[in-house]
Amino acid sequence: MSDNRLITALDVHDFDAMKNLVDNLGDKVNFYKVGMELFYSVGEKSVKYLKERNKKVFLDLKIHDIPNTAAGAVCSLARLGADIMNVHAGGGFAMMKRAAEALKEFSAENNIPTPKLIAVTVLTSIDQNEWEKMGHGGKVDEQVLRFAALAKEAGLQGVVASPKEAASIRAQCGKDFLIITPGIRPADGEVGDQKRIATPAAALKNGASHLVIGRPITAASDPQAATEKILTEMRQVQ
Repeated sequence: MSDNRLITALDVHDFDAMKNLVDNLGDKVNFYKVGMELFYSVGEKSVKYLKERNKKVFLDLKIHDIPNTAAGAVCSLARLGADIMNVHAGGGFAMMKRAAEALKEFSAENNIPTPKLIAVTVLTSIDQNEWEKMGHGGKVDEQVLRFAALAKEAGLQGVVASPKEAASIRAQCGKDFLIITPGIRPADGEVGDQKRIATPAAALKNGASHLVIGRPITAASDPQAATEKILTEMRQVQ
């Protein structure tokens, strides 16, 4: 059976590929991430397909703009019925706060469930070396914690962060704060372009509430078997 702590990333660019994968995984997966690659190609059809099958959806579009534009964007997307949406913490406190307020108001006015709104902190493809090349001072993990604190203060329900920072965020932001961690790789999995990574069990032990896993499942020769292997490891951590 599925485990809602697992969010499978539908990082494909056409509807049939998405449909085939979802149909193949069946009841092993109940929570999916729809990101830029799929949404920009297929649009809202992807989210509607998943919701019609009673799947949970994390709409990962990383909205990053001025406060009014970001607020309008989250309201436009809210009608699709995604369970979680995100903005980029790099857009600043005012943007996050305005988006959270607008989303809550829009949902109430339209009598729809309010999606949880979370903030992307620092992409898991960025390590300390890349961080410094971008001209930033300080440590990556310190910036992640600052972004998490700002997101919580702005009224968001959680963040996207690497499993390396999950324990510190959990200690800082409390037990109910969502910590969604990409960069999850099984012990024998390919790293790919991810830098700040961990195994499923390690990420959960560090305090992650959800694991986003894409290629270890979607690129596997047997996605069902790959999923079951990951779920078995996850079930060791309650």
